[in-house]
Amino acid sequence: MVQTRSAPRVRVAKPAIIECGGDKTPCIVRDISMTGASLEVSQAKGMPSTFSLILSEERLNLRCRVVWRRDFRLGVTFD
Repeated sequence: MVQTRSAPRVRVAKPAIIECGGDKTPCIVRDISMTGASLEVSQAKGMPSTFSLILSEERLNLRCRVVWRRDFRLGVTFD
């Protein structure tokens, strides 16, 4: 399979928080790279198009933009 991503992703299972406008939604980061991530959520439909992804273990707060959605997954790129 040909890899078309600009940066290789690493599979993980890290808890995180999606924060937008004061609302906080728990999620699981399933894979991550320097440029983006795949997030597991309770429901992708209705999630905002842009938000902050907070990974408290790593002390990261990343601005994200959704690039694809599936039932329980979001693909994001970091701004």
